[in-house]
Amino acid sequence: MVTGASGQLGKCFQKLAAREVEIDWLFMDSSEIDITSTKDLRDFFKSKRIDYCINCAAYTNVEKAESEQEKAFDINAEAVKNLAVICKKNHSVLIHFSTDYVFDGTSKIPYSEKDLTNPINVYGASKLQGENYIRDILTDYFIFRTSWLYSEFGHNFFKTILIKAEEKATLNITIAQTGTPTNANHLAQLVLMLIKEKNTNFGLYHFSNSGETTWYGFANEILKVSGNLKNVQLNKDNSYKTIAARPAYSVLDKTKLLEAFKTRLEPWEDAVRELYKSGIQN
Repeated sequence: MVTGASGQLGKCFQKLAAREVEIDWLFMDSSEIDITSTKDLRDFFKSKRIDYCINCAAYTNVEKAESEQEKAFDINAEAVKNLAVICKKNHSVLIHFSTDYVFDGTSKIPYSEKDLTNPINVYGASKLQGENYIRDILTDYFIFRTSWLYSEFGHNFFKTILIKAEEKATLNITIAQTGTPTNANHLAQLVLMLIKEKNTNFGLYHFSNSGETTWYGFANEILKVSGNLKNVQLNKDNSYKTIAARPAYSVLDKTKLLEAFKTRLEPWEDAVRELYKSGIQN
């Protein structure tokens, strides 16, 4: 079962499902199931045998969350608690996605799973509360903290920069944040691998592509691989104003994941190039 199926990550799983026909997939969006409703979840789980619940549903608007705190916590925390409770009752493995924004950004080295969390915005706080509910309720779960997700689906920084390039826009992009762009397809592929292997190394993990950059560096790479650097005036901006505070440094340490799953991580630059060459969809 994949919740939030119409979102960016949900669509990445839908793309995988087209060729992974030996798995019985159930894709559900908010119009089909309300995960904030315990009754909806209880009724749904009664009608189906769910081995894995992949929760892609999330409130992700970092700016709006500052004024919509209750809504952010309802979706990112209370609904996650509901899923954890129903998964425990039905012996289902919960796979959930969290964020680098659970950290305050004061570190100078990549954050590990053991580092203290200290979110500095509502979005980060709501996602951390969701994590805590899962860890309190379940033993059979995977939580993947990730960062700067992009793909060919939905609205994201990668697609926005390509659109601005077509418009020959002037772009002022911040250098005040350092993190790691992550191709959402790669995250979906890792989860699929764990399911197919019936992996039971449950717990909290960090996942992103490898390396680090600023949002300016990310934009520059997108323009470079698409051949649009000459079409856009790209400027570094150190005074980018936002409503929500953002961690200045939120690179994730993936050592635990690499050791547990014996996988490899694409450099973020290669991941950008791979997605652009594969063709962009809506």
